[in-house]
Amino acid sequence: MVKPERPANEARRLDALRRARILDTAPEDGFDDLIRIAAAICRMPIALVSLVDEDRQWFKARRGIDFEQTARDDSFCAHSLLQPEQLMIVPDARLDPRFRDNPFVTGELRVRFYAGAPLLDPDGLPLGSFCVMDREPRALDEEQKLALVALSRQASRLIELRRVSGELELQLREREWYEEQLQQYQLALEQENASLVELTRTDPLTGLPNRRAFAEELQAVADTGAAYSVAICDIDHFKQVNDEHGHSEGDRVLVAVADALREHHAARGRVARVGGEEFVVLFPGQRADAAMRECETLRQAVADLSIGLPVTLSFGVAEGRPGEMVEDVLARADVALYAAKRGGRNRVEAG
Repeated sequence: MVKPERPANEARRLDALRRARILDTAPEDGFDDLIRIAAAICRMPIALVSLVDEDRQWFKARRGIDFEQTARDDSFCAHSLLQPEQLMIVPDARLDPRFRDNPFVTGELRVRFYAGAPLLDPDGLPLGSFCVMDREPRALDEEQKLALVALSRQASRLIELRRVSGELELQLREREWYEEQLQQYQLALEQENASLVELTRTDPLTGLPNRRAFAEELQAVADTGAAYSVAICDIDHFKQVNDEHGHSEGDRVLVAVADALREHHAARGRVARVGGEEFVVLFPGQRADAAMRECETLRQAVADLSIGLPVTLSFGVAEGRPGEMVEDVLARADVALYAAKRGGRNRVEAG
């Protein structure tokens, strides 16, 4: 095991950490929410807001571990202080000479994967790391990396807001300045939160709403009691595209199909990507026969795409019945989709 070196700006860094007045404070919902989002987006069992003091790392927020601090020399996050301008990723700690003998690797915790984004003060001094860990070797895709950095930036803003709020409490006589500063930081937090909400509701590849956003929209439409229909569509033989042309070409096909669906239908309803090569289309106020006609238009629009590869869609359509659970409507649409595939693909079936 290689013990982490001390950064050249260690004295200034520790001074900034002390001025933040965050060490050994009680848990806070804001930080806990951020690590909950990080664990979900990165699909990791462990997520931490880790602050590195002179001889320890202390966790302002923790998920997946019971203890609240460790020795600095055993800390993964202490290594990330040495390169605060970048995301630190350890794909397999057993293969990294810095960590293969680390007690968190060899011991009960069995850490294998680590990714940490720096927690920076406004002067760029690293206070610690916003990190996720797994007990299996892993990798993050580009969208997960961007999300981790965004969440780290949000956690840094929360730390700075705490510091500013503490200092402003000592200057209550200058109330006007106090309110202005607090409002600016609150606005920054709201903007970051809006970005995080959008991140959790949007498919990063196509820009369409994701499964979570579609489920909320579908339930809202069903709750009105008005007629509606749902279609589930699937790109035919998509695995063959990936196998023969590679995943980058598969991604290009997914984006082209998403754009076609959005262009032809978004103004009249809702389109979302719910996973892999599967999309869903919501038809508020429409019965199954009208929805099927629109699906025929969408099917033809995709079949006519000029992207250098033949691309077709199969559709399964179901109309919501009064009092029926939305999950049951989707299940009927899914059955119809598989009937379309069994019937030769590139077709629309009702369920």
